[in-house]
Amino acid sequence: MFSKSKTASKSGSQSPSPVAKGSAARSAATFSVIGADVVVTGNINATVDLHIDGSVEGDIACAAVIQGEGSRITGSIVADSARLSGMVDGSITARELIIARTAHVTGDIAYESISIETGGVVEGRFTVRGGAALLTSEHESQLKLVSAAPAA
Repeated sequence: MFSKSKTASKSGSQSPSPVAKGSAARSAATFSVIGADVVVTGNINATVDLHIDGSVEGDIACAAVIQGEGSRITGSIVADSARLSGMVDGSITARELIIARTAHVTGDIAYESISIETGGVVEGRFTVRGGAALLTSEHESQLKLVSAAPAA
């Protein structure tokens, strides 16, 4: 019942071990999810995209971050792109930033491209980034406002 079958031993084929499968799956992952019931205390550094529905108390550095409406982040965010829909208390540095109508951000923002939906709240200073360096103060507060409702 538990012994190897004669056909399996004759063919010499073996199934891959669970460790090999797990390693391949981890290297192919393109995003990570922090669920609504999860609280992370500490910094997060990731090379993949993050989807955050829970709470993070610490700094976040990743390729891209998508924040759910009920999420709360207390700490700085550094990402190539970010779509924020919840509460953020900390500075944000992103090449492309979208602040959704449900977002409330308290902190300074450095960006190359920004969209703030009607209803999105930001309490802080805006600074346009130029490549890797921040530009002078003459470029501060350049915003692109996006209306969530069609114009009448």
